[in-house]
Amino acid sequence: MSIKENVDYVKNELTSEEKFLENFVKGERFFKKYKIVILGFITLIIIGSISYIIKKNIDETNKFEANVALNNFLKTGDEKSLLQIKEKDKKLYEIALFIQSKKDFKAAEINLPFLKELSKYQLALANNNVDELNNLALQNDFLLKEFAIFNKALILTKDGKFEEAKVALQQISETSKASELANLLKHYLLTK
Repeated sequence: MSIKENVDYVKNELTSEEKFLENFVKGERFFKKYKIVILGFITLIIIGSISYIIKKNIDETNKFEANVALNNFLKTGDEKSLLQIKEKDKKLYEIALFIQSKKDFKAAEINLPFLKELSKYQLALANNNVDELNNLALQNDFLLKEFAIFNKALILTKDGKFEEAKVALQQISETSKASELANLLKHYLLTK
């Protein structure tokens, strides 16, 4: 190796060490300048993570306690359990109200859309209320629309209103799950 190559090698080594030191000094200046922001961000991440874990554990505990209370309510009908469900989980409370109203054949104040409609449907069936069944059947998003129409036609048939029952059965499509029942009732109504 010549002296010139040795000098070039030493210069390159010094330049890479200088660059490393220069970058280190820049990083240190950046950290000093934004130290509060960086530490605040790290603290925020730590507190947020801990809060998330605590909230998740509390939610799981509430869910478990609400399910235990629901099981107790279903076995014993205890009002204390019903109040505990109300405190822990609002949706599960409404399900408990739905179950209770179903047993008592009474209307319950339920806000969950499907349960509210099912409650109205069961109450209309229990009372043979053709008007309420008709109102439910007119809702496009009602889950049991065709069955409401079928039950309306069945009640009309029991009341001797055969023509109205036939008109109601025409509203049930052939692709519906209730179409087989509707066809049986139509067959019966042929002689009426």
